[in-house]
Amino acid sequence: MNAHLLTPQQRCDLELLLCEGFRPLTGFMGAEDYRSTLQQGRLRGGQLWPIPITLDLPERLAGQLSSGSELQLLRADRSPLAVLRVEEVFSADLQLEAQLIFGSADPEHPGVAGLLARNPWYVGGQVRPWSEATYEAARLADFAPEYRTPSELRPVLAPSPQVVAFQTRNPLHRAHLALIEAAGAAAGPEAVILLHPATGVTKPGDLAAPLRMRAYRAALRSREDLPVVLAALPLAMRMAGPKEALWHALIRKNFGATHFIVGRAHADPGRPEGGTWYPPFAAQELLRDRADELGIVPVLMPEFAYAPHQQRYVAVNSGSGKQSGKQQVTWSISGTELRQRLRAGQEIPGWFSPKEVIDVLKEAFPPAGQGGLVIWITGLPASGKSTLANALARRLEVQEQRAVSVLDSDVLREQLSSELGFSRADRERNVRRLGLVSSLIAKHRGIAIVAAISPYRQSRSEVRSATELSGGRFFEVYLATPLEVCRSRDPKGLYRRAASGELRGLTGMDDPYEIPQRPELSIGAAGESLAQAVERITSALAREDLIREGPPPLP
Repeated sequence: MNAHLLTPQQRCDLELLLCEGFRPLTGFMGAEDYRSTLQQGRLRGGQLWPIPITLDLPERLAGQLSSGSELQLLRADRSPLAVLRVEEVFSADLQLEAQLIFGSADPEHPGVAGLLARNPWYVGGQVRPWSEATYEAARLADFAPEYRTPSELRPVLAPSPQVVAFQTRNPLHRAHLALIEAAGAAAGPEAVILLHPATGVTKPGDLAAPLRMRAYRAALRSREDLPVVLAALPLAMRMAGPKEALWHALIRKNFGATHFIVGRAHADPGRPEGGTWYPPFAAQELLRDRADELGIVPVLMPEFAYAPHQQRYVAVNSGSGKQSGKQQVTWSISGTELRQRLRAGQEIPGWFSPKEVIDVLKEAFPPAGQGGLVIWITGLPASGKSTLANALARRLEVQEQRAVSVLDSDVLREQLSSELGFSRADRERNVRRLGLVSSLIAKHRGIAIVAAISPYRQSRSEVRSATELSGGRFFEVYLATPLEVCRSRDPKGLYRRAASGELRGLTGMDDPYEIPQRPELSIGAAGESLAQAVERITSALAREDLIREGPPPLP
């Protein structure tokens, strides 16, 4: 039997198929359901379903499958979790899928970027657990203790006539607590709140699920008067805005909710330059339009902010953008400002968040010089990455109490990846291994300086996500040494061998190098000296509160 190692998103999707969280789906979509979902936002039978649930495979593996064959689905540790009975294998136009689901094919959208990095070969078919024992063990090993399947959660919620589900991927602060309290009151006097955070793949840069779960527990301890049931949901978010809000509502109906909260900018990834990707209240408008056939009542909520004169949280606007009630002064703190305050060691006011929550977040956002850090130096062969990495390490060792480790791709390839070649797949695998080691260093609050060509954006993005999930910060440095300078240096003779035809697949020559689109720092193009480059990196790190201000360089 052929086998496939599940990605984190596929693992989450499989779980919700097996536990009936994605009902009426019982397996990965075939071509007809897939195309109907893209074009109509419905399954082929007419049921509302806005997001494709597909299993993408490498082309070689997809080519070995046919209708009636079986595919073993493996967890990250390569233990079998489930079996898919193949009904069909089909190809997909990923650009078209992105446009129809996200309304954009712009890779600046994290959902689009993740989709375009997938294989364009999909396999559809029913799924079943490998065995009940392995399935139960995997649930306990993979997910938070609060995770409960629909069949487990429904009896807990059944005594309440109204169950108001709240979807979140961020910690709860007092504004969120005020919002869910108001939503519960609007649903009815006996309503209970189902706090149902997505603990699968979310947006790059989000707080890791284990820390968020600690923050949720802390928030609920601060408001024991609220009738809240906490249950983790292993959902891999797509950040698809309005369509995702509709999807979230349908999923919560499967778990026993009667009402579903939809707020401003639901499942919106935000734009890199600031602001929302979708119109702020587009999700509310879509659910209002579909309310008659949802089977769950959408509770459309405004934003809440702190009114200092009243010393309480109040609703500040609605979908129309009008102020609710009289004009009044309100206070709020953005997520960016909160992170800045935490990293600066500043106090967070009690009106904004319970102390119990802030204590958890202080661990996730330690002051400058105390958290884990990965400095990833990427560039063409012979651009000077290794030299820069080692010079930077010597500088940081002078001023840092944290351990500083240099991970040179060439050195670690010999030690960890000697069996790999130089195909795209092998290069990406090597980068992921470097990312694994560096993220472990960051998890234990050390500094890893990585010197690696790492030519492909997707694998660099995966390393960034792995670092952030470990609780560390990722700082990408693009060493933009011009190709002609690299060729003139050529310390290993790679360019000479490539020019003579002796070496093929050299990055920058006959194999692509994908320039970073938004590195934290780009240096080297202006002919800076090594000392200047080190100074620019340390200054940038200090500005971002990633290191302490060090001593001035020697004259």
